[in-house]
Amino acid sequence: MVKVTGASPSPTIGKSTTRVGFLLLDHFTMIALASSIEPLRMANQLSAKELYSWHVLTETGLPSSASDGLSLTPDSSLENAPELDMIVVVGGVDITRNFTSKQVSWLQKRARKGVHVGAICTGAYVLAHAGLLDGYNCSAHWECLTILQENYPKVNCNNKLFTIDDKRFTSSGGSAPLDMFLTLIAREHSSKLSSAVSDMFICDRIRTESDQQRVLLRQVNSGGGFKPKLVDVIELMENNLEEPIDLDELAVFVDVSRRQLERMFHKYLDCSPSRYYLRLRLDRARQLLKQSSMSVVEISAACGFISTPHFSRCYRKHIGTSPRDERKMVWSTDNFQPIQKEPGLVSITDSERFAHASLALNKAQTEPSFGSVDLGNDLSCSVITY
Repeated sequence: MVKVTGASPSPTIGKSTTRVGFLLLDHFTMIALASSIEPLRMANQLSAKELYSWHVLTETGLPSSASDGLSLTPDSSLENAPELDMIVVVGGVDITRNFTSKQVSWLQKRARKGVHVGAICTGAYVLAHAGLLDGYNCSAHWECLTILQENYPKVNCNNKLFTIDDKRFTSSGGSAPLDMFLTLIAREHSSKLSSAVSDMFICDRIRTESDQQRVLLRQVNSGGGFKPKLVDVIELMENNLEEPIDLDELAVFVDVSRRQLERMFHKYLDCSPSRYYLRLRLDRARQLLKQSSMSVVEISAACGFISTPHFSRCYRKHIGTSPRDERKMVWSTDNFQPIQKEPGLVSITDSERFAHASLALNKAQTEPSFGSVDLGNDLSCSVITY
């Protein structure tokens, strides 16, 4: 690699810098946040330019607790937030009860001003609630996809790792935001820079928008060797939970006999196709019981059971408790007690608002990788467009 020499980057924000704001919700996931910020930091380091700056926000300006119990101090409250080019909602645990009307209103106002709005992990649920994903394609952590689809049918949900659709960008959780931001870096600047950032993080490849979460398949395929036709059958099952497909029809769809289908399930999943299909439907039902206010009768129908008593019997047999008891454990009155926070904001000057990027870039000047990517004419200085 050829090192680019030149003047040290200015600590001030220039027109070429994309300003990214991260809105932390209570119990956000730290890994999703880090997977988003780190590629921005490394893009600055490798280009020796402040291509990105980032600003962490909470509603009140007080620290927010992550799902792992660690507390993160933000840069400011929503009221004192600076002008931003992109806003990322950082979701996490129990997303349906961890956002406020003030946060929703703030996001709506920023979106009306043309700011690019996105979300990581379960944060897409908040954008959907705000009406900012109506008509858009959307990715979210698999755990909240069910309730997102049920509550916001105008949103085009998918099981992809991430989705970039015009001025909306959404990602599932874990390390998936890394791939999304690497893709955004490639689009705004160059694939050369994006690949170099990927190399620095020891990523064997940059996953694309076409990559699926396939969580259920990965859980049962730890040993590898899945048959493609088995994968196709499971996808059909996952996409047809409300109106289950007969096993004979499933076999016809993938061009195998029913007996072959049963052998594949027993060999690779150690269960029958019927039992696996039932488990998928019960898992969906459990998510709806925990995350939605749908009645047991509605959930029974939404998960393809012929009657509520049949659903209850199956649920108790395979989950170990009744649907109503499951709901009582989750939707207790204790869970609805609001957390009262006293406002106590610390004033911050404009020059300090985006200090993270400048400090990290200045510290990186002694690193061997500093300015190691010659972007040449590939570097675009415009605000992100895709």
